[in-house]
Amino acid sequence: MKKIMIALVALLPSLVFASAGVHLDKANYDLSDKSSLQRGAKLFMNYCFACHSTGYQRYQRVAKDLDIPDALMKKHLIFNGSKIGELMVNSMDKEEGAKWFGNAPPDLTLEARLRGPDWIYTYLRSFYKDESRPFGVNNVIFPDVGMPHILESLQGVPTATFEMVTNADGIEHKTVIALESDEQGEMSSDEYDQVVLDLVNYLVYAGEPNKLERQNLGIWVVAFLLILFFVSYLLKKEYWRDIH
Repeated sequence: MKKIMIALVALLPSLVFASAGVHLDKANYDLSDKSSLQRGAKLFMNYCFACHSTGYQRYQRVAKDLDIPDALMKKHLIFNGSKIGELMVNSMDKEEGAKWFGNAPPDLTLEARLRGPDWIYTYLRSFYKDESRPFGVNNVIFPDVGMPHILESLQGVPTATFEMVTNADGIEHKTVIALESDEQGEMSSDEYDQVVLDLVNYLVYAGEPNKLERQNLGIWVVAFLLILFFVSYLLKKEYWRDIH
């Protein structure tokens, strides 16, 4: 029973979004790609950190893991005067954030573990024009989102094509069937997808910095257990030989 509960908790984000009928694009991130992680860290600090902290990380640990010299980390990725050994917390007041955005911007340290890399990858590529919203944008998988399109200068703002559909209860509602970029940003579509993937890669790393180490250690543990099983089997045969 305990194993079943653990499995359900692990699958909860994917089950929730699947039940909501949300299509998620695959985020083919690679935690071994240090260049991608470095670009992702730069993107996060430049575009996300003003509102979103990663308060369970320390600047120095990030610099060490991503092979960024401390001097470069201080010069290019620490903008609020923090010391390199401090936690990565911004200065936004939660009450003010709630006033501006409807809800205080959440800490993103564990966002990739909570929602999943595919959700973040799809979300950042699903903004579209909506003049009825406070920031002039909406989102396909997060309707009525309170966040502006922070990467608008890179992607531009796509225009949505809608279609009326009827759900299982016979209720009609409007749904987005396509996004088209009328106003191109600084990047092409492929370049923007890579930028989002770098950012997702960094957030996956932030949620579990030792993931690759854990996976590599797991291989050695399994190999050790297999060898131990083989030795134990031979030992068992040796002990029981005289009994039979």
